[in-house]
Amino acid sequence: MVAIAARALTKVFDDGTVAVAGVDLEVAAGEFLVLLGPTGCGKSTLLRLLAGVEQPTGGEVLFDGVPVTEIEPRDREIAMIFQAYALYPHLTVAQNIGFPLRAGPMPSADIAARVAEVARLVGVDDLLSRYPQHLSGGQQQRVAMARALVRHPSVFLLDEPLSNVDATSRAALRGEIVALARRLGVTTIYVTHDQVDAMSMADRVAVLRRGVLQQVGPPAQVYADPDTVFVAAFVGTPRTSLLEAAVYADADRVLLDLGSQVLEFPAGDPRTAALGGHHTARVTVAIRALPVDAPGPMTLNGTVRSVENLGHELIAHLDVGGVPTPVETSHLEIPSVPRQRTPADRSPYGLHPAHDLTEPPPLGEVMVRVPAPGRVAAGEELTVGVRVEDLLLFDRSGQRIRFAEPALDRIS
Repeated sequence: MVAIAARALTKVFDDGTVAVAGVDLEVAAGEFLVLLGPTGCGKSTLLRLLAGVEQPTGGEVLFDGVPVTEIEPRDREIAMIFQAYALYPHLTVAQNIGFPLRAGPMPSADIAARVAEVARLVGVDDLLSRYPQHLSGGQQQRVAMARALVRHPSVFLLDEPLSNVDATSRAALRGEIVALARRLGVTTIYVTHDQVDAMSMADRVAVLRRGVLQQVGPPAQVYADPDTVFVAAFVGTPRTSLLEAAVYADADRVLLDLGSQVLEFPAGDPRTAALGGHHTARVTVAIRALPVDAPGPMTLNGTVRSVENLGHELIAHLDVGGVPTPVETSHLEIPSVPRQRTPADRSPYGLHPAHDLTEPPPLGEVMVRVPAPGRVAAGEELTVGVRVEDLLLFDRSGQRIRFAEPALDRIS
């Protein structure tokens, strides 16, 4: 097992594009780390930098404290798997798996034994005589994994390996990849844009946006306690609602003005003391999907705009008349569309902070979870309870405004 460290790692391409910007990252020996972010955020470039196959513009990568550039490529003991399976079509499965071993002095009998061993590990031992064109996508990816692992690497790097795999095979392969990495005790870095992959597979998740590391931590922590509005919005299914609000705080009460509705925090709640310093400030309120029947000291009222049936539950899109956070604040690169000014832009406490008439497509909705076999239909009026811990607040820079006593234990 190898511990990997990135120190102020930066990559700027010839056209001036900053793919990776000053990333500091530690990967413990034997850890399963997932690099998560949207397409084009620099995940794959960072992976290549960590492997030493891409030269950084600045900073360095260390393997067990030794700069990777000082280690001969053949001595780095790295195995990489890419989105494309890259199998040789004219070779059988057994020949594809054993191909990396044939470049060395290993006897043919030993190669055959090693191929049989790793094929059994990844579940393709009954396919050794087939050719790649006769395999499904999931089977081809297993063969690619076997070929990477046949050399017994110390570092396992995977770049979007499941993107071309159907949903059923993808779910099975997630568990198999994690189990295999655990069994072999290999340090693993897995690149994906799919948060389900990240949340279900990782020991820790590193969230990247435009080459900048946003947050690193265990999946549950990154989900429940996001540092930035981008992390709050990007991590979570159903999608997190981002609403513009203004804070009004005095000695007796704290209010969040959402435009058409106002959330008044429970009187005397010590967690809201920190909001006193944000009186009249514009903030972003991030709200995860709320249970339909959960009580709360505050409430939101709205009309169900649409319903998604997920089988085990329904997701109701509740229009609460809020104003969505603009893209320049949320940092989510969503195409903007023109919006006409509405009465919701003016609240009982004055002009609402959102004056820009260009807004991202998502409306002022909150997601509501309705357990099956419950029923809810578009056009219905709903009232849902809201607790202090259901609200994640962010300032105009996108940084988290933390309550005096964080209460973020609920992960839903």
